[in-house]
Amino acid sequence: MLKTLSIILVYLLLIIPSSVLSQTDYSTSNITKVVLLGTGNPNPDPEHSGCSVAIVVNDVPYLVDFGPGVIRQAAALSPRYGGSIEGLSVKNIKVAFLTHLHSDHTIGYPDLILTPWVMGRDKPLEVYGPAGITDMTNSILKAYEADISYRLYGLEPANDYGWRVNSYEIKEGLIYEDDNIKVEAFLVEHGSWPNAYGFRFTTPDKVIVISGDARPSKSIIEYSKDADILIHEVYYKKGYDTKPDEWKEYHSSHHTSTYELGEIANVSKPGLVIMYHILYWGATNKQLLNEVSEVYDGNVVVGSDLDIY
Repeated sequence: MLKTLSIILVYLLLIIPSSVLSQTDYSTSNITKVVLLGTGNPNPDPEHSGCSVAIVVNDVPYLVDFGPGVIRQAAALSPRYGGSIEGLSVKNIKVAFLTHLHSDHTIGYPDLILTPWVMGRDKPLEVYGPAGITDMTNSILKAYEADISYRLYGLEPANDYGWRVNSYEIKEGLIYEDDNIKVEAFLVEHGSWPNAYGFRFTTPDKVIVISGDARPSKSIIEYSKDADILIHEVYYKKGYDTKPDEWKEYHSSHHTSTYELGEIANVSKPGLVIMYHILYWGATNKQLLNEVSEVYDGNVVVGSDLDIY
């Protein structure tokens, strides 16, 4: 019997994509799923894809940020590739929000525009982001105009809608609402970026707050008060302490340490804190959690790519 089970396990390992095997579903809601598509930072860490989160409500996906690999990460959770979230079938991705214009949050933008169209999206992509998102959108469409033209007028059957983009430059306040979700944007402090945002999502059964890249600020505390889930960027404080002074100055003005995150959570009291956009600097997940726990005794987890909450 044991030999038979071993053979079955080996067979499954061979036929099931590794991305599916690494998925962990912690969700308790049949309405709202929070999916960590990428938890990484600008470093090309193969185990942590580019920064992106999907909030799926009644099988309708809403993306936040589009770092490297965003569409393939979404596809990994779709039924087509062995996943369980129908809303992340690539052609269904039609609405996205951008926290700020840093490259590690936007390199996947051409992929977000074009691949769902190739896979059958038949409506324009709707994108909400800071000032500059419209110029970025127009530049990408210009860069890919030969590709778009070939797909439209060559032999490939393609519609003339799914490649198009409606971009909206946002300000603080309510920026989007439909039957599934209400989205509020708030300014955060990320170095000298004039327009860097966090978002608060209200669904029929959850409130989810995403910090984007940010140092601690009153706005994050205000908007994350009593949220069900706070997804917040973080860096390992002991690793930070070993950095040269110029890098300490950079990180302290752009990002949030484990201890600072614990202090934010102490005031805002979210149901769950998920760390993402993590600067590990040699730390283990346990070391990150230990640092936070020195300040905060609430529910905190280290986010991993493809985790579902």
